[in-house]
Amino acid sequence: MTTTASTTPSTAERTPVLDAARVFFRAQPKRVLVPGQDYLPVTGKVLDEDDLIHLVESSLDMWLTAGRFAKDFEKSFAEFFGTKFSLLVNSGSSANLVAFATLTSPRLGDRRVKPGDEVITVAAGFPTTVNPIIQHGCIPVFVDVQLGTYDIDVARLEEARSPKTKAVMIAHTLGNTFDVKAVKEFCDRHGLWLVEDCCDALGATVGGKPIGTFGDIATVSFYPAHHITMGEGGAVCMSNPQLKLAAESIRDWGRDCWCPPGKDNTCKKRYDWQLGDLPQGYDHKYIYSHIGYNLKVSDMQASVGVSQLKKLPHFIERRRENFKYLSEKLKDLEGKMILPRASVDSNPSWFGFALTVEPSAGISRNELVKRLENEKIGTRLLFGGHLLKQPAYRDITHRVVGDLKNTERIMHDTFWVGVWPGLEKNHLDYISDRIHAAVSGSGAK
Repeated sequence: MTTTASTTPSTAERTPVLDAARVFFRAQPKRVLVPGQDYLPVTGKVLDEDDLIHLVESSLDMWLTAGRFAKDFEKSFAEFFGTKFSLLVNSGSSANLVAFATLTSPRLGDRRVKPGDEVITVAAGFPTTVNPIIQHGCIPVFVDVQLGTYDIDVARLEEARSPKTKAVMIAHTLGNTFDVKAVKEFCDRHGLWLVEDCCDALGATVGGKPIGTFGDIATVSFYPAHHITMGEGGAVCMSNPQLKLAAESIRDWGRDCWCPPGKDNTCKKRYDWQLGDLPQGYDHKYIYSHIGYNLKVSDMQASVGVSQLKKLPHFIERRRENFKYLSEKLKDLEGKMILPRASVDSNPSWFGFALTVEPSAGISRNELVKRLENEKIGTRLLFGGHLLKQPAYRDITHRVVGDLKNTERIMHDTFWVGVWPGLEKNHLDYISDRIHAAVSGSGAK
């Protein structure tokens, strides 16, 4: 039997299937993590019955590619995020790719980013914040970060700028915010684009204003480790209609046509266009104005995102509560470890709890994380640590501002533990106890 949009199951036909899914979910044993017995992941997804129902319902549509749930999510997420538009893509890394590629659009005229242009960023972070710069033939200019906040040292921005500088592209690290007001002012003063990578910090604010709304374009990840999940997925957000059209084109094969999947001739002149050196009347569905990709999501992914978005405020609050609780438990280690701190005028949406081990701790970072992992506590390093020390970046064209001494320190001495909503106080107590026990001069707490 061939199933089309006109023959999808009716509400009455869906009800027994969805009811059965509810029964199935409720029959599953609830996972309870026991400290010291079960591994405490550094991140994780929190899914409930509603997530499963959305997923099953979307599967009954048999639409598969982006459809009604994707449209619903994009609208609702833009409203939450604080931008006019959000575009779903298949990962946070793809979001960064689309965001930067958007700045290379010919439609931007003299402001278009071209090969050989410089883009200010940091080396202490995740590779795919920097990769699009390299992939488009531009030159990353690396600035150091501050210990404790792990965000860009804004005092070095003027030194980093050159006549070739066209943009700044940096991430809000581990849920903390960089000094986005200072960076925005710098970009405005010099006519630079600002891309905010918000993949780790969804829901954070600066001066009460959501991050992602300061710059020209922002990115988010919906990987299971992040604040909400749809399995794989991400979003590109902006308020500029011109940037939205370019980003949508790049996400959708680079085509000039803006018709949504399954619809034709939205412009009412499908065979009346003449662009490039194509003949008059060439089918607009097959005219390409950008070098693009296919980076859309399936509607099944989007359906889980619709459900998860309802819980996002709660998830953000739980992360903040866990961060505050762990801060209190570990505050007596100040001097032996650099504890994380929020940036000025910010309300972070914490992704992790970063610790930089001091020489006085009596244990190295590597020794400490091995010990914690052996005690079933998940740990992570601050992503790439120092990207220029990574094998993939040894031969890239780049420029460095200063000596990146803090980035070097992070590579050797920094790690982080989890604060995700699946962790309860007994888990955080265990994490604190094991860290204390590992650090010289401190007994178990």
